[in-house]
Amino acid sequence: MVYLKETSVTLMVALCMTFPSEFAIAEDILWVNYHIHITNDLPMSESESGEPSLYMHCKYKNKDLGEKGMIQHEDYTWDTKINLFRTTLFFCHAVWVNHKERHFVAFKATRDENQCMVYHFSCLWMAREDGIYFSKDQFVWTNAYPW
Repeated sequence: MVYLKETSVTLMVALCMTFPSEFAIAEDILWVNYHIHITNDLPMSESESGEPSLYMHCKYKNKDLGEKGMIQHEDYTWDTKINLFRTTLFFCHAVWVNHKERHFVAFKATRDENQCMVYHFSCLWMAREDGIYFSKDQFVWTNAYPW
């Protein structure tokens, strides 16, 4: 294990010395811990009575974060770092029970590395009646993925 860590650090240093301008920004971003939050803001129907109204299933390459049944106002959260090649990508499948479903990209390094820095390195998502909304600051919400 120690050998792999030392090899990774040596490789990173060698690349940064060879291509300093290309890796200057990437090097800083590699150490940032991004927080992805998905909140269920769907209305609760009378028949639900505490049952999940939203099912969220998120993945990264071969890493399955699992499916989570979410009641109203519940969060599905995880943290990630951006890899050296900035290809980090998390995608999710949202199912609004008895209504609609949607696939969406919850985190894409090249898209989110800067916009998610605004609010404590957080990417904020919210499932609402007309789609999946994104916010970089908890004030302005944009319907990024309509149902």
